[in-house]
Amino acid sequence: MREVLAITNALSDESRVRALLALTRGSLCVCQIVELLRLAPSTVSKHLSILRQAGLVEARKQGRWMFYALPRSPDPLVRRTLGWIVNSAGKDTRIIEDGRRLKAILMEDPEDLCRRQMGKS
Repeated sequence: MREVLAITNALSDESRVRALLALTRGSLCVCQIVELLRLAPSTVSKHLSILRQAGLVEARKQGRWMFYALPRSPDPLVRRTLGWIVNSAGKDTRIIEDGRRLKAILMEDPEDLCRRQMGKS
């Protein structure tokens, strides 16, 4: 029951669902997700932490970068949940627009993106 509640809690926020669906395109660093969602880094980190606690995403640190991705070997409940959310929300206009924006974001150098977000030139 605890796993079900963690998953439903994680999916109860639009920003978390948007981040989760963005990760269907592959691994993203936090700065890319911040850029996509247009939220403060601390807010995005909290959202990603909730998704991670629910088992919906995995994190890996590479140098000073933190990357998030969908789990490589999700348990059956997580696998079914991810399939359901993609099928249910994947065609939403906001998610389609996120996909367009994400293409542009992925063309930017993540280091430049991070530097710009921190207000440094």
